[in-house]
Amino acid sequence: MAVALNSMLGRIEDAFHERDATEQELRMTQLRLRRFVADASHELRSPVAAVSAVSAVSAYAELFELGAKDRPEDLAKVIRGIRSESARMGRLVDELLLLARLDEDAPAAKVALDLGELVDDAVHAATAVAPEWPIAASGRVDTAVIGDAVRLRQVIDNLLLNVRTHTPAGTRTDVSVTHEGGSVVLRVVDHGPGIDAQHRAAVFERFFRADTSRSRASGGTGLGLAIVAAIVHNHGGQIDLSDTAGGGATFTIALPMARVEADRALVH
Repeated sequence: MAVALNSMLGRIEDAFHERDATEQELRMTQLRLRRFVADASHELRSPVAAVSAVSAVSAYAELFELGAKDRPEDLAKVIRGIRSESARMGRLVDELLLLARLDEDAPAAKVALDLGELVDDAVHAATAVAPEWPIAASGRVDTAVIGDAVRLRQVIDNLLLNVRTHTPAGTRTDVSVTHEGGSVVLRVVDHGPGIDAQHRAAVFERFFRADTSRSRASGGTGLGLAIVAAIVHNHGGQIDLSDTAGGGATFTIALPMARVEADRALVH
């Protein structure tokens, strides 16, 4: 009787612990959702033109109605403005949707890939788009990981775009991918002005902009590094920001190294 009673009490206790864990997870999910909605709502309401009472597109439409349509030079400015703001809002919505999916902790695609090859492709693309920011790539030994090639390429692209956005033309960037212990380590090292210590802890937060005016001018949404951190986390990795010796910022990403034979069996 005593054994049966203890067993029953043990099961009841386990059930309560499981319920508490489930309720805690639900509370955390609701908290993330409320924060996400609040951030998105704030961003979507924020004025992005000189007219504070209306959105940028509405402001351009008003200019059109006030006579810009009859002046070719003003009409061209209005059209460019509408296109630019529409594109920015489209990027914002796409990035919000991506973050929402990543918040659900959806598993990344289980595909064996060489992170070094993704780095080479990203560096070539960035150099073609903006040769004013020279990039040197190194490494490429034992850099196999298991993950989503599209998302991991987005991580590299976003980090290189971050350099172009926040450093002056001519700033050199060194990109390396190596293996250290059981991890494949990607480093993006720029030699620009660096990131102030007061901002360093917030750079991976959503909608964070150290320089609001510059980010607005360049069309940034303040989500690029938040997406990087979310993708890395989704792949079971870690990301860190530190100072570059001599000035600049260094982003270090560590991803689990693929055990080629075991992971190949997992994928197939």
